[in-house]
Amino acid sequence: MEDEKVAVRDFWNEASCGEDLYLKGDNDIMAYTNQALKRYELEPYIIQFADFEGSSKKKILEIGVGLGADHQRFAEAGADLYGIDLTERAIGNTKKRLKIFNLFSELAIGDAENLSFENNYFDVVYSWGVIHHSPNTQQAVNQIYRILKNCGVARIMIYHKWSFVGYMLWLRYGLFRLKPFMSLSEIYSQYLESPGTKAYTVKEGYELFKNFSSVKIETILTHGDLLSSEAGQRHEGKLLSIARKVFPRKLIKFFFPKHGLFMLIVATK
Repeated sequence: MEDEKVAVRDFWNEASCGEDLYLKGDNDIMAYTNQALKRYELEPYIIQFADFEGSSKKKILEIGVGLGADHQRFAEAGADLYGIDLTERAIGNTKKRLKIFNLFSELAIGDAENLSFENNYFDVVYSWGVIHHSPNTQQAVNQIYRILKNCGVARIMIYHKWSFVGYMLWLRYGLFRLKPFMSLSEIYSQYLESPGTKAYTVKEGYELFKNFSSVKIETILTHGDLLSSEAGQRHEGKLLSIARKVFPRKLIKFFFPKHGLFMLIVATK
């Protein structure tokens, strides 16, 4: 399992999430500003889900800071802020970002499966698209539960198994390669992002968070499911470019609104 974690770390240390695609500009301020604008244009539901405005004076941990756009928003809102990431690259980017905008957070390299914080320490633990990369996601959830105060809230996004992203990856890497019996779990693990990436059914999501007193789960159709943006760090090609032009987005939104990649979980301890 330690080898799996090293593979995940090495993958994301090559480029923090979205760095190659969206971190562009004539200077650092412009680059980070443009990245944030693009992030919330593509994923506007983050703003309500993260509840940046309601984070003032709350002790908040973000697990997996990435390029730091969400971390910046928490800091600007006045949170008592902490952040960890498995990679030096993400921590370096986020420290640089906060310094540029004269903001502060306690940032450190850390492992979601082995958090160093005391029991009952945080009001909120936030993580967007991170712990499904961890070899032992259940252990990460257990750690989140441990460090939350009673009545504290976990706001966690993990990947949803029954998504159009998954179906399209299965077509490309399963059916079109004459491997129709590849499971979606194998597809996500081998072809979505870092090695071993997992995706969960809603039922499995509730099971992960079963120790919490209340759990609310929603699935969201993403720009990836609708082919309305760049596909990501691992996927490009002529076939995908053609698919973007003819993709039946309106029909998918109408008939399959719950078949999105993002599973948004709000769990109260």
